[in-house]
Amino acid sequence: MTQSYGKLPDLEGQRVLITGASTGIGAALARAFGAQGAKVAVHYNSSGEAAEAVARDIEADGGTAVLVRADVSDSGALAAAVVEAAEALGGLDGLINNAGGMVKRIPYAEATDEDYDRIMDLNARSIVVASKAALPYLKKQGGYVINTTSVAARNGAGGGAGLYGSSKAFVSNVTRGMAKEWIGDGIRVNAVAPGVIATPFHERYSTQAQLDAMLATIPQGRLGVAEDCVGAYLFLASKALSGFVIGQTIEVNGGQLMP
Repeated sequence: MTQSYGKLPDLEGQRVLITGASTGIGAALARAFGAQGAKVAVHYNSSGEAAEAVARDIEADGGTAVLVRADVSDSGALAAAVVEAAEALGGLDGLINNAGGMVKRIPYAEATDEDYDRIMDLNARSIVVASKAALPYLKKQGGYVINTTSVAARNGAGGGAGLYGSSKAFVSNVTRGMAKEWIGDGIRVNAVAPGVIATPFHERYSTQAQLDAMLATIPQGRLGVAEDCVGAYLFLASKALSGFVIGQTIEVNGGQLMP
């Protein structure tokens, strides 16, 4: 069931592509933007059934959803998926670069070139590729890009997640650089940095002991859920609310990090 965030009139009718929208934060975003009346391109790679369920929920709520599939580590496939989404929706007003993952936990001392490439291609290069492919569509009327970074981009991560954290630090800095270059075309670029969010990400990469250790560092006393992140993205997508917010990262972490 989609949580109600109230209606933001300038989001209705928006055409937005959300990468990594089949599960976790991306799925919550897709449902929330659909509930706002946006037309949503739900991107997925391996989780086809979950993506179809998200699309069905959006349509059941009266919204419009299309499915696009691509491995975001494959630059050609990702760029083609952006074009496919834009053509299906009749253009793009927004791109949310949410797809990513840890790939695996590995200490820096044991990391190979292959490990580096897999993690950086998935989390870092994909942001540049998708944004570049979306640029011609966003320039037509001005729009926005919202990147998903992480608390790990600021705190160095740990437990073998260092390369992942470094790839997310790249995302945070790309957000600032891209924001400077693209605001001249009326395109607002910002980011959201989730903290420890209970999603399939941590089911795959974190033990209960690791989650307990992270929980102990959160002043609010609980792990986040995907819906905790949604409001920040809606805020950044709404020009009425955030029209003068450029190149910023909103931290959503229950107080775990207060930069």
